[in-house]
Amino acid sequence: MAITKRRLLATTLVTGLALLAAWAPARAAEPTPTPTATSPNIIFVLVDDLAWNLVQYLPQVRQLQSEGATFTNYTVTDSLCCPSRSSILTGQFPHDTGVFTNGGADGGFAVFKGRGNENRTFATVLQGKGYRTGFLGKYLNGYLPADTQGGALPYVPPGWSEWYVAGNGYPEYNYDLNENHTVVHYGSQPADYLTNVLSRKGKDFIQRSAAANTPFLLEVSTFAPHSPFTPANQDLDDFPGLTAPRTAAYDRLPTNPPSWLADNGPLTAQEKSTLDTNFRKRAQSVQAVDRLIGNLRAQLTTSGIADNTYVVFSSDNGFHMGEYRLTGGKQTAFDTDVRVPLVVAGPGVVPGSQRAEIVQNIDLAPTFQRIGAADVGTHVDGRNLLPLAQGEAAANWRTGALIEHHGPNQAADDPDAQDRRNGSPITYEALRTATYTYVEYSNGEREYYDRTVDPHQLNNIAAGLSATRRTALHDALAAYVACHSHSACWTAGHVPA
Repeated sequence: MAITKRRLLATTLVTGLALLAAWAPARAAEPTPTPTATSPNIIFVLVDDLAWNLVQYLPQVRQLQSEGATFTNYTVTDSLCCPSRSSILTGQFPHDTGVFTNGGADGGFAVFKGRGNENRTFATVLQGKGYRTGFLGKYLNGYLPADTQGGALPYVPPGWSEWYVAGNGYPEYNYDLNENHTVVHYGSQPADYLTNVLSRKGKDFIQRSAAANTPFLLEVSTFAPHSPFTPANQDLDDFPGLTAPRTAAYDRLPTNPPSWLADNGPLTAQEKSTLDTNFRKRAQSVQAVDRLIGNLRAQLTTSGIADNTYVVFSSDNGFHMGEYRLTGGKQTAFDTDVRVPLVVAGPGVVPGSQRAEIVQNIDLAPTFQRIGAADVGTHVDGRNLLPLAQGEAAANWRTGALIEHHGPNQAADDPDAQDRRNGSPITYEALRTATYTYVEYSNGEREYYDRTVDPHQLNNIAAGLSATRRTALHDALAAYVACHSHSACWTAGHVPA
């Protein structure tokens, strides 16, 4: 199969690992760090629909945890692919990116591009600092490899030095990649399995970047373990008899559930069987992801740059499988969907550490930019996480995360379309702190879960809150939804305890 010749960029070696300044809520933006000798590299592995319950089947991720920092209160801005990925790329909430869904008037690739978001991603910033930037795998819903977007060649967004991106890569076979403006088809042979292809291309990108003595950022964005949960051939027989976890929330409704959930009856025997089969397939499909991480890290060592590279692992959203009488899906404000893994290893990161601060996917872009000695603009809603990973105290850190969702999300062409049985919430906004989850729906319904005594979120006590408490929560949520800058969103993130 003919693969196009990869472009080698002769970029200037950026001087500078950031001397990371302390944060202060009053300032509008973090100043440019003072650079030192050599800019560190960044590898960001982003997987699709991976919940915390799959980490136990990922030995490379557990190894990464032992060598780095795990953020135990990391949440996404929306448990849905495109809004979450838009926040990751820009460091902004959905109310600032304008991306709330996977397509249509308020979401998808077309809205992300149309609002100019592609010109202010961490890739454009780091490329401007001399970084070689590479993107492999899944971009945004609605992106098609052959689409020229009005140009002469298949479209590659600004900021990316190298681009190997699919459209419908969910089946893992029989897909197209836009490889630096040329569409290449992959078939149904074992060597065509998409996660393995991304692994090979990632290793090659690292090797060539190291040989060029150029700092790089590489995002490898897998489609696994998104449905249809296709494992690589070598993993098809793994984990015989594995079933979906039977947590306290499995096949149970919360008390006082919202109306979109209230009518769901108990899971049927067939639904439980399907959930068990799909959970096993999910565990099988992430084995290729685990090997990918191991292969990338091995290449870092071979190329002699492991000690100067940050490796970051995360997911765009979680995934419920039987909890709250819901079959497989996402999009809710429950922790099954919004709380996902974030692991960071690299220079100065405290091995085996855990950080319980409230952090979100809006914090990744400013973190990557600060690693690359770049400014963080006043339009960025998130905050640099590297000081936390390196063990610094978190004086006056934010106390609440904001979650924003538009729904129900039932477009026929949406790979994440869900019905009542999967869970199809109406539009909501939510606050999540270290101790509670508070949700306001567009129809006026409310949820409040005290997770200190109700960690599985089974007792909605919103109706029992005092009027004073309800007002304080509503006002805090409204202020958060209305924030539109680095400083304003930092201030709004300090919500009532």
